[in-house]
Amino acid sequence: MRRLGLDMGSRAVKVALLEDSRPPVLKWAPGGWDPVQVALDLLRGESWDHMAVTGYGRQLGARHFSCPSLTELKAVALGAAHLHPEARGVVDVGGQDTKALALDARGRMQKFTMNDRCAAGTGRFLEVMATAMGLRMDEFVTTALGAGEAEQLSSLCAVFAESEVVSAIGRGAPRESLALGIHRSVAQRIVSMVRALGLEGPLLFTGGGALNACLAREMRQGGLELLDTAHPQHVAALGCALSIVEES
Repeated sequence: MRRLGLDMGSRAVKVALLEDSRPPVLKWAPGGWDPVQVALDLLRGESWDHMAVTGYGRQLGARHFSCPSLTELKAVALGAAHLHPEARGVVDVGGQDTKALALDARGRMQKFTMNDRCAAGTGRFLEVMATAMGLRMDEFVTTALGAGEAEQLSSLCAVFAESEVVSAIGRGAPRESLALGIHRSVAQRIVSMVRALGLEGPLLFTGGGALNACLAREMRQGGLELLDTAHPQHVAALGCALSIVEES
């Protein structure tokens, strides 16, 4: 049986195709203005027996593909428990929100918290800051990793932080220190959110934000025990495919 998990996220569309014990087929593309068409392009030439969809566009995807949907929280929990049964929680940094989930010994979600009302602490915030500094995202991360010390940011609001960055550039703040300061402020916000939820033990770092080496380093220095996985941006899509087994 070929099971298809489709994650129609806020910034990208991800696909995970599972068949028996074979390695999953994983695909990714930016979401753009028409995520359904992006999904159709990713699925061209593929076949499946059952399908489920998650992500910001799950209701749109469920209507178009006539398939069941599930929340990102459940999808991420299922994917994380499958990949790393030892994980006691998940930190998921996406484009528009950040989630922290507590998992029990059987990989079931016990409680969660989300930052989905403010851009600060999300992948989008880092993208905006990189643009304000005239850097591509990969350059932004590399620049931050090379800094000796961090420029302190006083504001955690995305709008005011951007103005603060522009002012810092104007007064000649080192680019490396500023880039590191931005990453550190985001990491500290995420660490505080995790601590407030009371998460203990190893946490799987997922979402596109998990590909940011500087963010991961700063979160670890903030005291989080993070587990890595090969394709962190596909964990929700994988969990979505695995949910079909549960419901069949």
